[in-house]
Amino acid sequence: MDRYKDNLIVNMTLNYALSIVEYSDLLREERKYVIADQVLRSGCGIGANVREAQNAESKADFIHKMKIAAKEADENEFWLTLCKRSKNYPFDNSLEEQLAGIIKVLNKIIGTSKRK
Repeated sequence: MDRYKDNLIVNMTLNYALSIVEYSDLLREERKYVIADQVLRSGCGIGANVREAQNAESKADFIHKMKIAAKEADENEFWLTLCKRSKNYPFDNSLEEQLAGIIKVLNKIIGTSKRK
């Protein structure tokens, strides 16, 4: 795990996934099982795809995996927005802030990688 200690996006997405696991547990406690599953899958999928990109076979493969991570982030943003706007769902604003930072970094990485 130490081989990624200086990799900003790997660390951001790992920390975010840990936060998402906790939030998903909270949703389950509230008996919001379907949304909890969607939040968990898409939220952890961001980091999983970022990690997979670290071992890409080519630049095109790297960009593709990072784009998949960005798509997972977009999906996760949808589920979080749904929770935020729903009356009977708990919501944690810090998740929204963390995700915005991740999306910004992913977009920068994708853009820079395309230009190289």
